[in-house]
Amino acid sequence: MGKVLVIGAGGVGTVVVQKMAALTQIFEEITLASRTKSKCDKIAEKIGNNRIKTAQIDADNVYELKVLINRVKPDLVVNVALPYQDLTIMDACLETKVSYMDTANYEPRDEAKFEYKWQWAYQEKFKNAGITAILGCGFDPGVTSIFTAYAAKHHFDEIHYLDIVDCNAGDHGKAFATNFNPEINIREVSQNGKYWENGKWITTKPHEIHKPLTYPEIGEKESYLIYHEELESLVKNFPTLKRARFWMTFGEEYLTHLRVIQNIGMAGIEPVNYKGAEVVPIEFLKYVLPNPGDLGENYKGWTSIGCRVKGVKNGKEKTYYIYNNCSHQQAYKETGTQAVSYTTGVPCMIGAIMYLKKIWKKPGVFNVEEFNPDPFMEELNNHGLPWNEKHDIDLEL
Repeated sequence: MGKVLVIGAGGVGTVVVQKMAALTQIFEEITLASRTKSKCDKIAEKIGNNRIKTAQIDADNVYELKVLINRVKPDLVVNVALPYQDLTIMDACLETKVSYMDTANYEPRDEAKFEYKWQWAYQEKFKNAGITAILGCGFDPGVTSIFTAYAAKHHFDEIHYLDIVDCNAGDHGKAFATNFNPEINIREVSQNGKYWENGKWITTKPHEIHKPLTYPEIGEKESYLIYHEELESLVKNFPTLKRARFWMTFGEEYLTHLRVIQNIGMAGIEPVNYKGAEVVPIEFLKYVLPNPGDLGENYKGWTSIGCRVKGVKNGKEKTYYIYNNCSHQQAYKETGTQAVSYTTGVPCMIGAIMYLKKIWKKPGVFNVEEFNPDPFMEELNNHGLPWNEKHDIDLEL
């Protein structure tokens, strides 16, 4: 049993603490903290049984974080706040000597760029402090990285080609909405594409490369090559990879709205002066778009996320597809959230189990694929995200 401090009370945080609360034999004490304490209180009240304690925190403030960590005395800090806040939370964990876990890598507020270098730079500090940092324990990154590690361990002598495929075939009934924080989502999908091939990164224009891919139980969906953060750690940790790419589905209506938002400057991250006040366009946009946490009730359809792998086993070429399909309606029925929050929150909770059981526990900073994938894979089946495998098939890629 252990104590956890969860920072962030959005859709993912809701799923994380709700799933934790059901496991009384593992999670002895759960504290949920956010800038807006009333959001935490609402989640705690819904879960009931006094399972969740709540607190107010400014996750940009290292001193405040240290005070809260010292008061709660958690075994693990679970960061499901904004990626901008990863480093301040890691700093507070270092100063209080408490282990850390997140679901998304750091990106600076003033530059739409995400990469692991800032967090990897903490390796020696965490090692010397005798604490663990587990990076990227959501679905993608997270489960997709663990799927890759599982494939490498059990089905391949060498992995040569990896395509991570992410399909959201759901319909929320809105003209335009994002499935998680609009500011982070739009920054992510509007960047240049990038993929790894023959030992170097190749950059593409946004959404320049696309093709139809067939997703299990869903069918054919147009899929676009984008850059996603787990590619950076996977090509480092699996050096036999000759090519690694990430594909995501977008509907035409979504892409049309996204182009308009960019063309009129509403995706801008530089402040503009409006009536004497500094306003960041994308931050304002976040407040007029639908709240991702409110989409679940009317969301229908499925997500399908997985890894399509090609390599060599016993001297012979092999292909392999491992994936999970998740129902928006089932996710809402269980947790009151849509499937994108669910598929991120459940793996995050399982990562905390791995740490508290000392299965994933060693001093330093690690991406999830650097740990044993097998116990995590078993827990996916136990907690609502069962996975499926297909061997020796046409990967379409």
